[in-house]
Amino acid sequence: MLMELCYQTCCNFETLKLISPPLLKSHSFTSSSLFFSSPRRVTLFPGGRVAVSAHGDTNPSFNSYKNNHEEQFYFSLAKNSISGFLQEEIGLSETDSDFVSENCDKYTKMIVDSVRDLEEWNSWKGESEGLGFKEKVIYMVKQKGDGGKVAFLESLGLSLSSAMYLAHYLSSESLPKLLDKVKYLKEIFFSGSDENGVVGKYARRMMLYLSIPIDEDVQQTLSFFEKIEARRGGLDMLGSVDASFRFLIESFPRLLLLSEENDMKPIVEFLESIGVPKDCVGKLLLLYPPIMLGKTEEMKRRVAAALEKVNSMNNGKVLLKYPWILSPSIQENYSNIVSLLERESVLKMDVDHAIRRWPLLLGCSTSNMELMVEEFDKLGVRNKRMGKVIPKMPQLLLCKPQEFLKVVSFLEDLGFEKEIVGQILCRCPEIFGCSIDKTLQKKLTFLTRFGVSSTHFPRIIKKYPEFLIYDADKTLLPRLKYLMEIGISEREIAFMIRKFSPILGYSIDKVLRPKLEFLLNSMEKPVREVVDYPRYFSYSLEKRIKPRFWMLKGRNIECTLQDMLGKNDEEFAADILGLGELQTHNETS
Repeated sequence: MLMELCYQTCCNFETLKLISPPLLKSHSFTSSSLFFSSPRRVTLFPGGRVAVSAHGDTNPSFNSYKNNHEEQFYFSLAKNSISGFLQEEIGLSETDSDFVSENCDKYTKMIVDSVRDLEEWNSWKGESEGLGFKEKVIYMVKQKGDGGKVAFLESLGLSLSSAMYLAHYLSSESLPKLLDKVKYLKEIFFSGSDENGVVGKYARRMMLYLSIPIDEDVQQTLSFFEKIEARRGGLDMLGSVDASFRFLIESFPRLLLLSEENDMKPIVEFLESIGVPKDCVGKLLLLYPPIMLGKTEEMKRRVAAALEKVNSMNNGKVLLKYPWILSPSIQENYSNIVSLLERESVLKMDVDHAIRRWPLLLGCSTSNMELMVEEFDKLGVRNKRMGKVIPKMPQLLLCKPQEFLKVVSFLEDLGFEKEIVGQILCRCPEIFGCSIDKTLQKKLTFLTRFGVSSTHFPRIIKKYPEFLIYDADKTLLPRLKYLMEIGISEREIAFMIRKFSPILGYSIDKVLRPKLEFLLNSMEKPVREVVDYPRYFSYSLEKRIKPRFWMLKGRNIECTLQDMLGKNDEEFAADILGLGELQTHNETS
């Protein structure tokens, strides 16, 4: 007759409840098993054969609570065992051992599952047969043969599979040495504060302007960035040790094979010796980790070769701007860029100046740059005139032609011919890298608020295009408010801007205030004088305004600001002598 019994397991006993036939109520018996934590169905076949299988319980909520409690108990016990193993067998401190054991859940589960499997299959034989649970956990940890490295690597944030792979790669390293290396790497790579995600912004910009074939070092770095970008917070978290360290050692596992004394520290000392500030070393290394993997002498040669090409005297500054300058593929592209721009009659010293100012150029293909060179040529900016644009605004070479042409169209819509647009490009190339809505149009709207008509915009911009790149609220408005405070009306300010737009560029403390104070206090002239002749502010107070005023005062000559300042030295001397003789003759007659 087929009889089915269901039994439940506690720690030391099991109870079988009769399902069929009803004559047998229940049976309790002892068990050496520790892991039958879920209900089981027992089937008794004729001849005494017994089959055990999983089966739902008649009281699932109670048993679920009990089973979870048991799981947590043994899981906690296993963690304590792992911590003890790391202290007693490996030699880690209690603090480090506890940290590892508390942060390696998947490793712990793997060990517990291994113990459970052997328990359920009754496979503990020989010397291990009489071991308690804690001893069995330690036995299984030893059987894995990694010396605790898998648990340690998981505690750093690696997945279990990555930790196991990396532990095999690092089989020659002892865990205490690995722990010391990890602490040093964290200290160096994440030494500076990065609350605003500055390192990540640099990384994004380097990726954005990369358009050449790359070598393995840069490819590995890009893979590292992409892993972080795929996580919550993206590359803004690049400077966070908790967010990015695991990806750093996954992408560059050879870092953990380096000697702290012979490899890592000499590289750090070298970087500091060439001008990289101590608190910026980590930023540099995060943006290009292969720097740490090179031998010190080799790195010295690469730095010297890279920076000699661009004639840099401030090596640390250039490296911080663009660490990839040490990449062989980037250095090779330097020659291509020089050849392209020299064909356009740009001097090599101007090319080097442009690269020092904006080294991201080195990652851009010359085919992309040629598209922008063609757009410059259409505006009449070629040969030596291009030499004025490239050093001042090298990032224009990285623009997309359609973005550049939007600004050209904006200026043409204001009434400028292409030739004049080219002149503006030579004088203030920064304008062509600005947003139309957020920057350029905003300045014109600002002028309109002060009563400047749009019909005067071409004259104002042609005379002083630089005002288009100023901050309206922080730079322009305070200057015009100062003029209003001394008694000049908005209407008069609009007149002054139309007549002499460079007034928008003068500092209050260095230009406007000292020259107005001299006008009012020493020259005793009314403010109206500068309304009629705003160019007054363009002359040097010490070299032109004061000497000419005192010369006129000594001869008792009165004249307008324009007559006093608008002539060159020869004309001024002749006019003074003529006016002085006429005044003397009139007085005697």
